[in-house]
Amino acid sequence: MPIAQAQNIGKVVASPEGPLTILDDVSFTLEAGEALAITGASGSGKSTLLGLLAGLDLPTTGRIILDGTELAALDEDGRARLRAGRVGFVFQSFQLLPSLTALENVMLPLELAGSAAAAPAAQELLARVGLGARARHYPSQLSGGEQQRVAIARAFAGNPRILFADEPTGNLDRATGERVIELLFALNAERGTTLVLVTHDENLARRATRRLHLDAGRVVAGPA
Repeated sequence: MPIAQAQNIGKVVASPEGPLTILDDVSFTLEAGEALAITGASGSGKSTLLGLLAGLDLPTTGRIILDGTELAALDEDGRARLRAGRVGFVFQSFQLLPSLTALENVMLPLELAGSAAAAPAAQELLARVGLGARARHYPSQLSGGEQQRVAIARAFAGNPRILFADEPTGNLDRATGERVIELLFALNAERGTTLVLVTHDENLARRATRRLHLDAGRVVAGPA
């Protein structure tokens, strides 16, 4: 069974000039374990599509089925529960909690899930991303690349079925971005986690198994 299906997705929002179409008739199917890069110019609808796939918002038209569940059939709390159990996120801006150490940031989703072994599991993940010795450091004491690696460890902490990454290398220099890309795909291979990546980074897009290119809210190249 596909892990994600978008069926004729449309998204229209209100604007001072009238209805504004963000996405128009977007359809694709994603199999478990694949890595999909969503590319396109700024304003093409990439981040909107990512949010819809994750159930952060609902489409105006069409259906999204995530891991066998139609998102529109769930209320907001139901979609949040689905995300908590099956979805991970990595953002361009890292989104770490500044008052928590690297270890505590990675522990957070494990604790919310009721894990009795949150600390050792988080420490193991930090070691896997090369930050075992920085576990007690706060985000302000870490470089941008280190913060993103903590964010990746946190995203994988709950063993998500699917991980959504919005410009994960956008705030990093080229060399650091390459290391983050390697890490994402290594964990993808090790854990079988499906990746959906919004990116302007051509190196990252080339590493994906599939690409979906948006132009003004429509798919113009990529999987159908």
